[in-house]
Amino acid sequence: MDYAQTLLGFLPGGSRRTPGLKELLSAASAYLPEDQVERIRAAAEFGADAHRGQKRKTGEPYIAHPVAAAEILAGLRVDPDTIVAAILHDVIEDTPIAKTEIAARFGDSVAEIVDGVTKLDQIKFKSREEAQAESFRKMLLAMVRDLRVILVKLADRTHNMRTIEGMPAPRRRAIARETLDIYAPLAERLGLYNLKLELEDLGFRALYPQRYRVLERAMKRARGNQKEFLPKIAGQIRIGLENAGIEARVEAREKHLYSIYRKMTRKRTALADIIDVYGLRVIVDKADTCYRALGAVHSVYKPMPGRFKDYIAIPRVNGYQSLHTMLFGPSGVPIEVQIRTEDMHRVSESGIAAHWRYKAGESNPVTEQERAREWVTNLVAMQESGSSEEFLESVKVDLFPDKVYVFTPKGKILRLPRGATVVDFAYAVHTDVGNRCVAAKVDRRLSPLRTVLRNGQTVEVVTARGAIPNPSWVNFVVTAKARTAIRQYLKGLRRSDAIELGHRLVNQALAEFKLSLPDIDDAAMAATLGEFGMVDRDELFEKIGLGERLAPLVARRLLPAAADVVRAEGAAPAPLAVAGTEGLLVTYARCCFPVPGDPVLAFLSSGRGIVVHRETCANVEDYRKHPENWISVVWENTPGRMFSSELRVEVENRMGVLAAVAAAIAGTETNIDHVELQERDPQTSILVFELRVRDRKHLAGIVRVIRRMPEVLKVFRTLATRSRQD
Repeated sequence: MDYAQTLLGFLPGGSRRTPGLKELLSAASAYLPEDQVERIRAAAEFGADAHRGQKRKTGEPYIAHPVAAAEILAGLRVDPDTIVAAILHDVIEDTPIAKTEIAARFGDSVAEIVDGVTKLDQIKFKSREEAQAESFRKMLLAMVRDLRVILVKLADRTHNMRTIEGMPAPRRRAIARETLDIYAPLAERLGLYNLKLELEDLGFRALYPQRYRVLERAMKRARGNQKEFLPKIAGQIRIGLENAGIEARVEAREKHLYSIYRKMTRKRTALADIIDVYGLRVIVDKADTCYRALGAVHSVYKPMPGRFKDYIAIPRVNGYQSLHTMLFGPSGVPIEVQIRTEDMHRVSESGIAAHWRYKAGESNPVTEQERAREWVTNLVAMQESGSSEEFLESVKVDLFPDKVYVFTPKGKILRLPRGATVVDFAYAVHTDVGNRCVAAKVDRRLSPLRTVLRNGQTVEVVTARGAIPNPSWVNFVVTAKARTAIRQYLKGLRRSDAIELGHRLVNQALAEFKLSLPDIDDAAMAATLGEFGMVDRDELFEKIGLGERLAPLVARRLLPAAADVVRAEGAAPAPLAVAGTEGLLVTYARCCFPVPGDPVLAFLSSGRGIVVHRETCANVEDYRKHPENWISVVWENTPGRMFSSELRVEVENRMGVLAAVAAAIAGTETNIDHVELQERDPQTSILVFELRVRDRKHLAGIVRVIRRMPEVLKVFRTLATRSRQD
């Protein structure tokens, strides 16, 4: 280890940007026993030897980076295994050292953390984005086993951001964007407030350097003004607390550039309106003192109505607790005050890391934080959502702080993102509740499932046996859990529908040769599956049902060798019956709204299955260029099935005409799904109604009723123009 000792002895150190081994050991010695400090030194020497000859973009020896990442964690006073893992976090990825060797030298716990952080560079991906997403998926799932994985990753990213100037500009911007989109919110979600603030400011500086410089100059000027006012305000609050017999520490709260920038962009507010708000923090001994301190503070300066938040009674999802209030200060200057205990303050600064603080004499210092564990275990369900990129987007949605707190009928509090709906609530209770929900009561009143929830509401979900998720829910749910569960259910349902539809299409194509699937021998089927590279019949039928394989072509491959000329003269494939049995894989075009009784044609669309159009639809002409994708269809007699249709009604432009026409339609026992008013000129208007009808005969009866109305000038069905697509 002579090389390693020499290298570590000359590491750059003494700066916050890249602390050296001396700073790391000093930080570790402040709370760890000597034997653990020596273990950290041994890990640094092992890492230096493993990374021998490797340099960073900045020109430093590579070992400087993991040592600096470890020093960040030592500042959080985490357990020694986490610090050792931080020193070795790139060894498996960048050197020939195997996981087994790390386990043998430093223990299984360290090896598992290092493996969780390691990227998937050895696997070939289609794109850099896919590789990043898959690496992120692996890291987050490793968190399910050990949350210390993310502590190491966040320390790694923090030091990379401190030294990012060594990267080329395009790469620098990409890393900064990823930091702001994923890692800073992730640090906040886990309560690592100090790391979150540093990652945000570093990411902001790298992504928008000019905006950063402008804000930095403005903040320096503002700090000069605050030096005059803050001591006076803090002094008044101290006196108020002392008069109430409350011992407290009052300190100024630093405003950070990225939070100011986000407020400016979100609220479209001038810079002066944001930086002229003073921030103070009051720290007391216990929770009930916080409420007494709140009263004392309000007696010094009047509170602003509607600006108080109690995060002690209802903590944030990352465990953060404080009382927040906004006061009218001297000359009306706004003052933001946070009131918390010492324990709350520690958790707010180091979050989940507080649960890995090393305590001498304890054999197992690792204690999971309940809320973080609950969120992380949900990642197991989320990762089934499909591709790595989709998983990453789902996690992004869940990373941002919760803003809405709602109650179950039994009084349990559920935390949901702002904009969450009743369906999001149902899935938050349990996936089965979400899948089977049919209605809901919000504050004891029946409400639509897409109702957006507000703070303090009580929600009761009504379920029904046999109910299934509605595909349209995906368009309005906001939580990753709800979106993932709906897609997973529909994916399974869609596959079974695709297999059934593919089976019918192949039978239809074989009928042209006076054959059906039972007539096809196993050898012909096996040869066809091998030719297409498919595992079994279900996969073949699924691809056909989804429009990814053409049934006539597959049918020809399935024919026995002697049957390829058996086609009867003038034989045409029997039309496919549609309506009532197609599930998700047959859709009716919204450009022409076909209903039973209309002459129709169907087009096989890749990934969508069959799309049915009226023969007179203008869009049919576009599809005639691909005759191999057309399918002959016929309406199936399915009583009770309802279809969408659209009527355009030209009326005299007078008061009450819309209500009169709608009443006439309702008199035919027809539901109106949607209505739109299109003004044509001062004398006439066009009303567009989307209706639910059984068939063409039902629709004709509605048209006759409307035509008899004196104020109606013309009634006609919607028919697509060349510009209107389905």
